[in-house]
Amino acid sequence: MRVRIDDRLCQGHGRCYDIAPGLFGEDDEGYGKVLGDGEVTPELEQAARLAVANCPERAVEIVREV
Repeated sequence: MRVRIDDRLCQGHGRCYDIAPGLFGEDDEGYGKVLGDGEVTPELEQAARLAVANCPERAVEIVREV
């Protein structure tokens, strides 16, 4: 499982990197960005789900690989 941010939807509220700093950071303009390859380890899964649920624009999503 991986996380990603839709740059077209992100408005820079910062909830993703406040909730899950191990998965998200901020760019130079304060918009969220995925750290590394976005792989969600088991210990970060709950934080990833909280970040998805708390994004006002629904820009954060979990992608399941098939």
